[in-house]
Amino acid sequence: MSLQIGDIAPDFEAETTAGKIKFHDWIGDNWVVLFSHPKDYTPVCTTELGATAKLKDEFSARNVKAIAVSVDPLADHKGWIGDIEETQGCAVNFPIIADENQDVANKYGMIHPKADAKVTVRTVFIIDPNKKIRAFFAYPPSAGRNFDEVLRLIDSLQLTDNYKVATPANWRAGDDVIIVPSVADADADTLFPKGYTKIKPYLRTTPQPNK
Repeated sequence: MSLQIGDIAPDFEAETTAGKIKFHDWIGDNWVVLFSHPKDYTPVCTTELGATAKLKDEFSARNVKAIAVSVDPLADHKGWIGDIEETQGCAVNFPIIADENQDVANKYGMIHPKADAKVTVRTVFIIDPNKKIRAFFAYPPSAGRNFDEVLRLIDSLQLTDNYKVATPANWRAGDDVIIVPSVADADADTLFPKGYTKIKPYLRTTPQPNK
């Protein structure tokens, strides 16, 4: 059965470069970025894990923990970390799951046989503190991910959890947002003291309320 937005993220136990974890316990009260990479000692994956490590402060500011997974063994992960740190100029500061039996990969649908039956594609799952899947997307093995988009998506999710707004196309933190259609104009006057622009009855923009 394929996972969907709103589903509880499957729990699992696994060996990682930071020791054995039980996933739901490891999440705690944090948001999580769980992402798969096809294989250790490969060029695109090396840049991706370096990019993730460099975002530690950005993730921490959003109460986010990162964790990577591939079907390579733990010894390979530990050896590869040295290459990542040497070539990307940063310490690998998050766990990498050793999923040799493909338990995690299969639970999360990370292996796409028509792309490659032996390795995971570049899947990203964003999971909230309630262990719910809030978003996910997949790239083919040949295309490195845009981690700025991961941050942008987390910003949108966290903002819209707390205010009755949605974020428009190409939105970035600090841009105007959209008042959700379920909010009547009379209520919008109270909820959004910075005011709003009524472009259409169903399209009203307002400054980001928490800025």
